[in-house]
Amino acid sequence: MKDNHKEIDQNRRSFLKTTAKGTAGIIAASMFPTIVPSSVFGKNAPSNKINIGQIGFGRIGSSHDLPEVIKNEAAHVIAVADLDKNRLAKGKVWIEKKYAERTGKENYLEVKTYDDYHELLARKDIDAVIISTPDHWHAQPAMEAAVAGKHIYMQKPTSLTIKEGRMMADMIKKKGVIFQLGSQQRSISPWPQFKRTCELVRNGRIGKLKKVYVGLPGDPPGGSTAEMPVPANLNYNMWLGSTPEVFYTLDRVHSQTDINDRPGWLRLEQFGAGMITGWGSHHIDIAHWGMDTELTGPIEVDGKATFPAKGSGLWDVHGDFLVNAKYANGVEMEIGGTNPNGVKFEGTEGWIFVSRGNVGVTASDPGAAAAAKENKAFYASDPKILGSVIQANEIHLYESPEQHQNWIESIQSGKQTISHAEIAHRSCSACLIAHTAMKLQRKLKWDPKKEQFIGDKEANSMLSRPQRAPYGTNYVKE
Repeated sequence: MKDNHKEIDQNRRSFLKTTAKGTAGIIAASMFPTIVPSSVFGKNAPSNKINIGQIGFGRIGSSHDLPEVIKNEAAHVIAVADLDKNRLAKGKVWIEKKYAERTGKENYLEVKTYDDYHELLARKDIDAVIISTPDHWHAQPAMEAAVAGKHIYMQKPTSLTIKEGRMMADMIKKKGVIFQLGSQQRSISPWPQFKRTCELVRNGRIGKLKKVYVGLPGDPPGGSTAEMPVPANLNYNMWLGSTPEVFYTLDRVHSQTDINDRPGWLRLEQFGAGMITGWGSHHIDIAHWGMDTELTGPIEVDGKATFPAKGSGLWDVHGDFLVNAKYANGVEMEIGGTNPNGVKFEGTEGWIFVSRGNVGVTASDPGAAAAAKENKAFYASDPKILGSVIQANEIHLYESPEQHQNWIESIQSGKQTISHAEIAHRSCSACLIAHTAMKLQRKLKWDPKKEQFIGDKEANSMLSRPQRAPYGTNYVKE
């Protein structure tokens, strides 16, 4: 079936533009002649579909992002981009098969493929993109998508550096597109306990909040340093993106045989900061939600960490660590591997702990064995706290049924998502501030408004990194 969406593209684009402005869509819809068949403008009509392009078909895209998005009747994934041609081919087959299973029509959809995502962004009939790429390939395609007028669902962490995170958040705000970060712990499905915890804390059920404990594991050293030939199916130069040119080795990139295997780039500072941003983006985001500090950051951070010794292998992200942060509202946060994987809120009248329970990490992630033994995802100093009723006149936090669904519904309504770009940037920047303290092994003072370290040139030099042209946020053109 060849691009059957094109014949209704004009109506569909009109629908999406008006609904993105809220009630304007209702007004516009009322202007259509009554002789048009209702099937054209019904809930699941082609004109109501949101055409989506998938950027990156790896572990998170295939196991989480695409399965959740395709569940939504309004979503219509019509293209996929990946610079690994093997993964690109798998993505096409996977998406077409899912739609065939859902519709009962074997040739329901022909998914177009692109080995350069810029070609996908250039398509006028694509309304939105899902960015499921490595950490160093988040901010740039998000900015470019915003420039192209595409709505964005992006995996965490938001950025490689604080500077590019700010650039991305500003561009998204300027262009007015709908953005959602994959911080799914905020949504009711699959873990309602996180929202419930934050509501209890914000409504004073543990008294005045004093301290928050965040538990995160570190990564072990290892990884082969043997130089290998670049696979013919991989555009390795583009994969490196804005980061320095280095030789190819399998443990630096991703498995060529198992799409679900934990990729080596997660353990390299060239492409990220390790678990402090990998899982810290989840837990520190929840800490911010409960602390009511979603749009700011700490004012002081002190950190220590162990890093792999030279000669211990390729991987160089942090191992065991401990970070203490202070916020302007007086709340302190302790982040470290000695705390249970999750978030504990401690107040003057009790405490609440929340986590994902025994699904804390995937089997190949650090801390998986410990998480498998944990079966309490939500408990408190007094069980009565957990059953407390939030009254109508109290604080009720944003309720999202599921992270991807919230994004789709926000595109349709124009309502802000639960994890919009500014919230996403602030949770990531708090992680990167902590990482800077870990690297420098000393106390740092931070100005959340200016987003700079106070009186510390060395720390401020770490707010950005040199970018290898033509890649990076510095080279995005409006």
